[in-house]
Amino acid sequence: MMESLRVFIVEDDKLYGEMLRYHLALNPDNEVLLFTTGKECVDNLYQNPDFISLDYSLPDISGFDVLQKIHAYNPKLPVVIVSGQEDVNTAVNLLKEGAWDYFVKDDDTKNRLWHSLQKVKENILLKQEIRQLKDEIGKKYEFNSVIKGNSPAITHIFDLIEKATQTSIVVSLLGETGTGKDLVAKAIHYNSPRKTGPFVPINVSAIPGELIESEFFGYEKGAFTGANTRKKGKFEQANDGTIFLDEIAEMDTNMQTKLLRVLQEKELTRVGGNTTIKFDARVIVATNKDLTAEVNKGNFREDLYYRLLGLPIELPPLRERGNDILILAKFFLDEFYKENKLEKKSLSPTAQERLLKYAYPGNVRELKAIIDLAAVMANGDIIEGSDISFSKATFSTELLNDDDTLDGYTKKILRHYLKKYDRNIITVARKLNIGKSTIYRMIKESEL
Repeated sequence: MMESLRVFIVEDDKLYGEMLRYHLALNPDNEVLLFTTGKECVDNLYQNPDFISLDYSLPDISGFDVLQKIHAYNPKLPVVIVSGQEDVNTAVNLLKEGAWDYFVKDDDTKNRLWHSLQKVKENILLKQEIRQLKDEIGKKYEFNSVIKGNSPAITHIFDLIEKATQTSIVVSLLGETGTGKDLVAKAIHYNSPRKTGPFVPINVSAIPGELIESEFFGYEKGAFTGANTRKKGKFEQANDGTIFLDEIAEMDTNMQTKLLRVLQEKELTRVGGNTTIKFDARVIVATNKDLTAEVNKGNFREDLYYRLLGLPIELPPLRERGNDILILAKFFLDEFYKENKLEKKSLSPTAQERLLKYAYPGNVRELKAIIDLAAVMANGDIIEGSDISFSKATFSTELLNDDDTLDGYTKKILRHYLKKYDRNIITVARKLNIGKSTIYRMIKESEL
């Protein structure tokens, strides 16, 4: 529900102004105040009106000057100019200055004002709905909703997230794949003062090198073949909000240089353009690599490293979180049965013991997959230890039981890792410490 709308009518013809005030006040939700001079209007802006009808010809200050003073106080305040004479040039200049609309006084003015006020009211309601939705999203990403557990390691993470929400400091999220870095980034954004602004995630490793600059900073029409329109980049889209750069260590050094300049200056230039565009976005980055080691290897710029380090939050692997494994397992189990509208089942002591003994190379993401499968496979009301299966154990058994050549084993290992990491060749090459060209060659020669 929207509270009453406060409307200012600024009109030196008091009789005409009273007529407009009476007409707009027919809606009991409108609180309408009448002023006969520009100074009275400006002096009362502290009352924060939602809409202003402004006579262009006032005895003390011109309507143009009053409009400028209004927008100096609140640039988003809708102001409709009402003039006794039609002047196209004046109307154009006022609209350029930010006037909501321009009316010539006639018998229909009161109705046109009424319709304009209705449009303003619709816009306010829409903004309220958007704020409400974002507040609900914020509740969804409360710390305890995002990260389940009460281990000392997780309690420490909660403390760091809370510190991160209080300022716009850059946050660097570190940790193995599957530890929940993306969820922590959302929790920080939706619990910060920027929560009503956009949250714009971008996976650096998923963008081809030749496209990353235009994705980050946008491009102008005609900048390259296929650029048929102007497009805003991710940084512009994140203005007044947060941009989340996942897998930041995968960025090539040329793009690192450009990113450093943009972060230092807080301004960018679209590809193919000359205009400098200011932006204000909080930056959160994430990586599963040791950035210090990448700097030492020459793969990551040292100056960019210090620019992005900010508040480092290292998410612990699941194997180091003790009983959190069971807390998460029960949470995933309840979620699975709720989503599929099935009766709940519980974990037997042997199933719990089996879960606690596993190392979880895929971390929380892998645990969810294990629990979902166990929920499907279990018979009866209890999930037994035999219902819990681990992909890593299956792979190890297959590898050890079959006699094969070293070349054969190599292909099996590569197939396993390509499947595990969604055919991300760069990630697989890094995990196995081999050249990505070797994998590309084997794929090209149909060995994989």
